[in-house]
Amino acid sequence: MMEYVMLAATVVIAFMSLWPKDLLKAVIIGTGIQGVALAYVYLSLLAPDVALTQAIIASTIMPALFALVVYKTERWEK
Repeated sequence: MMEYVMLAATVVIAFMSLWPKDLLKAVIIGTGIQGVALAYVYLSLLAPDVALTQAIIASTIMPALFALVVYKTERWEK
């Protein structure tokens, strides 16, 4: 039952990453928090190797790279 709750939470988190106007907040919500939720889903489905990979790559490395890219881009604000 908890797996279904976490899967629903990952979908909600994915939609929540579309709401912020600031791209840096969207990166943190979209990749970091969702990566942790998916790692928990994999762990509850008895796949600890996939959960560790998900936690390392999707929760730490990808948000750092995306944040660096967002930081390096120019903003087109009026």
